[in-house]
Amino acid sequence: MKIRKKVQLNEQEYWQNVSRGDKKAFEQLFNTHYQPLCNYAYSLLKDIDEAEEVVQNTFFNVWSKRETLQITTSFKSYIYRAVHNDSLNKIKHGKVKASYATDYKSSMSGGFDSSSQILEAKELGKQINEAIASLPEQCGNVFKLSRFENLKYSEIAEQLEISVKTVENHMGKALKILRSQLKDYLPLVAWLFFIN
Repeated sequence: MKIRKKVQLNEQEYWQNVSRGDKKAFEQLFNTHYQPLCNYAYSLLKDIDEAEEVVQNTFFNVWSKRETLQITTSFKSYIYRAVHNDSLNKIKHGKVKASYATDYKSSMSGGFDSSSQILEAKELGKQINEAIASLPEQCGNVFKLSRFENLKYSEIAEQLEISVKTVENHMGKALKILRSQLKDYLPLVAWLFFIN
């Protein structure tokens, strides 16, 4: 029992050091939890690349928000819950994309062979990722929280510590940039602009 308390205490101490910007403490937490988290995300997503991406993004977000992030449970509980939620969002997001892609293909008069469709889907994914990555940092954060985490503007404002009006402005800017960059793919990426 004493050993268990000691481990929990160490983890809390590590997190306190991380919140103060200690990279070595962050590395320790990362090395301790990364592989088990990847295994957990894989059990949900059934895709190792997506599982690793979710875990890496979760750790990136933790480091980015370390100064303001309030972890009231243990770090392990927090990080597993975050990976769980992000994995479910990815699954839901994938279903939405698949649904729009299916509707789009069925509405086209000319057919493509399966290899053409696969190449088209990969190219589309690449274009979407590049377009989102090109957004200014805060603009991109607002967009991803809205579209990929389904947060309301008021929730985004609270999480990023900005006003709802600023969230609206960032969202408007993001949509304008993405519509311009993805104009050749608009029928396939409608979900980016209309799903709330």
